[in-house]
Amino acid sequence: MKTFLKQFKKTNSEPLEKSNLFWSWVGSFLGILAISYFHLDILEDTDLTLVIGSFGASAVLVYGAVNSPLAQPRNLIGGHIISAIIGVISYKLFYGNILFCSAFAVATSIFFMQLTLTLHPPGGATALIAVIGSNQIHELGFLYVLVPVTTGAFILLIIAVVVNNIPKHRYYPESLKDYNRKWFSD
Repeated sequence: MKTFLKQFKKTNSEPLEKSNLFWSWVGSFLGILAISYFHLDILEDTDLTLVIGSFGASAVLVYGAVNSPLAQPRNLIGGHIISAIIGVISYKLFYGNILFCSAFAVATSIFFMQLTLTLHPPGGATALIAVIGSNQIHELGFLYVLVPVTTGAFILLIIAVVVNNIPKHRYYPESLKDYNRKWFSD
């Protein structure tokens, strides 16, 4: 166990403290619950098909790795939106060849996220879901970009800003760390 904890401390961007573990759990729980509630109650998505899997990966970043550059708001929102657009375009252009379409959507979304400095790893999954998702996802067309992608990403962001700034030692987005130091040190 000591070896695991030592290795974990090397690879994790957040200190391994009970408080961080607690607030990561609370944030991810509330974030996914809020997205699910929004889609179930407001959009009447009883199967929660619109709660796309990439939101789970985003929750890991914005609640569990709050200091990661890949977890910052620009990356969270921009990465999902860009990837959703590319996923929908890819499906519309190449739906007849799902193998090519899947690879094209993911690779192209990575390319554009890198160009726009919005790299967010779950964005690759967002593009892929636009291609391999259910008929309900495909029927949305470009509405997929707005609902569920943009709405879900903003829900995660709002909850991340609130929850990650409750404890005094956590800041989200990362830019608040410098702002709070300047503000409270004067």
